[in-house]
Amino acid sequence: MIRVLLAEDQHVIRGALVALLGLEPGLEVVDAVSSGDAALASALVHEPDVAVLDIDMPGAMDGLEAAAAIRSKLPGCKTLMLTAYGKPGHLKRALGSQVDGFLLKTAPPEDLVAAIHRVVAGERVLDPSLAVTAWDLSDNPLTARESDVLRVAAEGAEAPEIASRLHLSAGTVRNYLTGIVTKLNARNRTDAIRIATEAGWI
Repeated sequence: MIRVLLAEDQHVIRGALVALLGLEPGLEVVDAVSSGDAALASALVHEPDVAVLDIDMPGAMDGLEAAAAIRSKLPGCKTLMLTAYGKPGHLKRALGSQVDGFLLKTAPPEDLVAAIHRVVAGERVLDPSLAVTAWDLSDNPLTARESDVLRVAAEGAEAPEIASRLHLSAGTVRNYLTGIVTKLNARNRTDAIRIATEAGWI
């Protein structure tokens, strides 16, 4: 019997997935939760064979952060990510996080069941429609410091606050931001944040 932990913040989808997986012989849903924090807490209690996690969830950690924490605490638990969108940034983070599978929510139910069996068997699963996206992922052109600057800027901070938080001068921060916009061929700082976020660089 494969023990499954399910984490999905939308109640209707969570209920449908529990019902679907409950009909499958050989699968048992040990818990269904609505946040990444709850997924980690539940995993530590139930020690499932696989955690099926939505990427976008409210709380202190999203699905990918929960997957990383579960992997750290329970190395034997496989992680299968579900997402409504095949965003390159999500895929890049998922591949970098060493999750065991990545599936779109639009996939047929039998694909989800098959993916659970495959990851438990030690395979890595990537939704076929995302394969081209995976090939097209480009490397991050930003340095670690540029990424830090842009990440703080994405929170709405202006140059003086970014400088204070990162222990830099305001002039240095402005130089970094100008360089970032140039590197990303962005129109402005806001566009640079969008590009970097969608690519999974910040």
